[in-house]
Amino acid sequence: MKKVIIPVFVAIVFWFVMFSPWTKDYVNFWITMGFAGAALTLMSAFLGENFKKQFSFSVKDLLIGLGSAAVLYVVFYLGDFFSSLLFDFAKEQVGNIYQLKEGENPLFLSLLLVLLVGPAEEIFWRGYVQRTLGAKYGEWIAFIVTTLVYTLVHIWSFNFMLIMAAMVCGIFWGLLYKYNKNLVTLIISHAVWDVSVLILFPIL
Repeated sequence: MKKVIIPVFVAIVFWFVMFSPWTKDYVNFWITMGFAGAALTLMSAFLGENFKKQFSFSVKDLLIGLGSAAVLYVVFYLGDFFSSLLFDFAKEQVGNIYQLKEGENPLFLSLLLVLLVGPAEEIFWRGYVQRTLGAKYGEWIAFIVTTLVYTLVHIWSFNFMLIMAAMVCGIFWGLLYKYNKNLVTLIISHAVWDVSVLILFPIL
């Protein structure tokens, strides 16, 4: 499965550079994320079979995307509330995540999230990795493996709250893709959620 292993390894390297304490101070997180998104999208397009068939648009797709983003935002809002009651370190770790946007132009970040980062993550993780694994090993195995890898690439941050956030997002969007199979819906959901939770309505 070189078609999956090599692109995933590339993603691991990008996430290591962005998040690890040994490298993060030497790169701009958002520029690196932009390069990662572009690279992973290109690999998905070139390596994926019948790649374009995953894209379709209707009012239903739009509504599912927007509705799922709203549901996930509520999940994170409640998760932040309860985690702060359970863990003394929760607020600090969530605050460390929000520090990534300090000094950056909110409009630039919003455009980056909507036009590149959100779409790229769904195209790669769900539209390429999960889909490719699903064709060989079955949809449930593909969902579990993709969610696990998507979660573990965030381990370089050594931030428990971020790792758990990645797991929740991986489960949520992985299931949405399994039952929807439309990347337009996933892209809308991911992009709207990103901008909402990071820029427009921060939960911290």
